[in-house]
Amino acid sequence: MAMSGGVDSSTTAALLCESGYDVTGVTLKLYARPGQAENPDIAIARGIAKQLGIPHHLLDLQTEFAEHVIKRFIGDYRNGKTPNPCVYCNRHIKFGALLNFAESLGCDKLATGHYATVDYDPASKRYLLKKAADKHKDQSYVLYSLNQRQLSKVLFPMGSKIKTAVRELAKEKGLPNHQKPESQDICFVKGMSYSEFIKDYSGDTAIPGDFVDNEGNKLGTHEGIINYTIGQRKGLGIAFGEPKYVVAKLAEKNKVVIGEERDLYSNKLTAEAVNFIPFDTLTAPLKTTAKVRYNQEPAPATIHPLEGNKVHVEFTAPQRAITPGQHVVFYDGNIVVGGGMIL
Repeated sequence: MAMSGGVDSSTTAALLCESGYDVTGVTLKLYARPGQAENPDIAIARGIAKQLGIPHHLLDLQTEFAEHVIKRFIGDYRNGKTPNPCVYCNRHIKFGALLNFAESLGCDKLATGHYATVDYDPASKRYLLKKAADKHKDQSYVLYSLNQRQLSKVLFPMGSKIKTAVRELAKEKGLPNHQKPESQDICFVKGMSYSEFIKDYSGDTAIPGDFVDNEGNKLGTHEGIINYTIGQRKGLGIAFGEPKYVVAKLAEKNKVVIGEERDLYSNKLTAEAVNFIPFDTLTAPLKTTAKVRYNQEPAPATIHPLEGNKVHVEFTAPQRAITPGQHVVFYDGNIVVGGGMIL
């Protein structure tokens, strides 16, 4: 049982114990600044494992986390992208290194507090990833990259729960973190801006460059490309007299393109490193729904296969602020068809 110290994973552990599972708790040590005290969530998880009467391990994956998540995060920002590190953490850390550790302990399954569900489809002989019952908490978007081996090994008991009911369950079971607030920040960037973290971690400083319009005319000076993302309107440090937005980032030229609201809309994108779940590969165009951000309703789209594990996606209606480095995820109703990283 992956125990983060949060209410979801703690309640999951309690429910599994009640259901007769032989549960072992594992908390991940992923990142700590030099001289930083132990993350208080570790103590919370350790205490709840003791309360439940289950063994608890602290698994140090700082090296793996730095390699697969933090360095990728920094590299993507340097290259003008806006990354979602949770996707890489799920793929390589939680359902990669942690799953390997669970198997080394002789565990049959890895349970987490994620809001999603996994079902086995006898017809296709494949495991399917589906949305959670709580649409406001559904995390299937950041789990799209899981493969069949990973999906065959996971348990997501929170997938059938509603968050408000989970807190009530936690309170009933006497879990001390039943009112613990949600964490809204990227776990390793708490209390800092992204550019501050990148400077603190790597020593790099943001290099100023030009704000330009769609024709390449200079409009002003930006404070470093890592400080901006597609769709941003506030915090540009320059007055235009009317609403203007970041519509593109040209990393190779260190330029940020400023445009109108209408410039943010597009009905197509290309994605790479695509993972499909109900089938291995896409061989013909497929009508589906897709979303390009975590908190967004999927919109009708057609996926076209390309060489090199890429796809071309055409939406029926233009989508706002399609952002390189983010992820497009495809759905068939509640079933996750797959996804990839936007180029």
